Amino acid sequence: MELLKTNKKNKVLASFIKILGLNRAQIIAANQLDLAAFDPTDRAMYDRLIVDNDKIDSMVKAVEEVMEKDDPVGQTKSTFKREDGLEIINKTAPFGTIMMIYESRPDVTVEASVLAFKANNRILLKGGKEAIHSNQILIDCWHQALHLNGLDTDWVQLLKMSRTETQAFLKNPDQKIDLIVPRGGERLIAFVKEHATCPVLVSGRGNNFIYVDHIADWDQALKVILNAKTDKISACNALDKILLDRRLPDLKNKLIQLQKALHEFEVELVVDQEVKKILTEEQVIENEKIWFEEFLALKACVALVGDEKEAIQKINKYSGGHSSAIMTTDKVLAQSFMEQVDCGAVYHNASTRFTDGGQMGIGGELAISTDKLHHRGPLGLEQLVTNKYYFFGNGQVRV
Repeated sequence: MELLKTNKKNKVLASFIKILGLNRAQIIAANQLDLAAFDPTDRAMYDRLIVDNDKIDSMVKAVEEVMEKDDPVGQTKSTFKREDGLEIINKTAPFGTIMMIYESRPDVTVEASVLAFKANNRILLKGGKEAIHSNQILIDCWHQALHLNGLDTDWVQLLKMSRTETQAFLKNPDQKIDLIVPRGGERLIAFVKEHATCPVLVSGRGNNFIYVDHIADWDQALKVILNAKTDKISACNALDKILLDRRLPDLKNKLIQLQKALHEFEVELVVDQEVKKILTEEQVIENEKIWFEEFLALKACVALVGDEKEAIQKINKYSGGHSSAIMTTDKVLAQSFMEQVDCGAVYHNASTRFTDGGQMGIGGELAISTDKLHHRGPLGLEQLVTNKYYFFGNGQVRV
């Protein structure tokens, strides 16, 4: 694989930006074909599928941000010079070929590909069939940009395979794949991990929790809960589980207030037996499995816990390891909670919706990793490289 100069990569990205703008109407028209064939009752997935002028503006901005960032390849990580004069330098290097498997969201096609390309990786994109027309025209735009700059189109490829064909490809790919990133629901992730023969970096489920301590600022907690739950239900950083300290003053009225606020946004509630005694008309939790679920819907579980220790235990047992939050005025308690909760992102008095590369100052992201190797959290430019050791000698031999 050719190691491209930074200015060459940026010229391709500049061409891609221009071509996206010139093909705006065609991109939206292609997306309309996908939307027409999709069931809009699946609200979360439908929202992810939509491409309008605002979404194209976001795509262009994502490419611009990546173009302006430093090249992550060839950066020195460490240097060491032995007594015999042998110099050892550790530098960043491309992975090689990354395969991305994802559902819906045509904007992911753009964001993932520009990040992979700037990090000098080839990328194979296996998008969902629900976005086939949208993804195809975006890849066509990519190929025009590559052609204009004298590069092969195999830098960015769209794979069109059935589930059976994808399974066979994962088991026996016709080309070397260095890393696979599945970005979607639990079934997709399990499918990829079962069949892949190369490293898999999991962009895991959300199933995010918030714990409201008994000395939390209630008005602040309510504001944060509503934002985390309702701002974008299709996002992996959306809230699913709400744990309230049963020592909260005036607990009954606070539960009723929470119920009313969530119902105004049409959020369906599922509650534990204790909460059921107060919110009598709500559905009760009947099966432990619901605690493991990522809803991606206007739905939330509400339950009571005795203290932060019980909340931590529950979160570490059931959450997807993505994001969790604590609402409390006790900073020492918050620090302890954040250190003990096993999630990639932990919050004190803030919405989980900030677990996003752009919001975190990282820029665009290929995915949010819930794995611990080689990286946890947003996979931005700096995370799409590996490393290589360079030895500079003058005839040294080991004795």
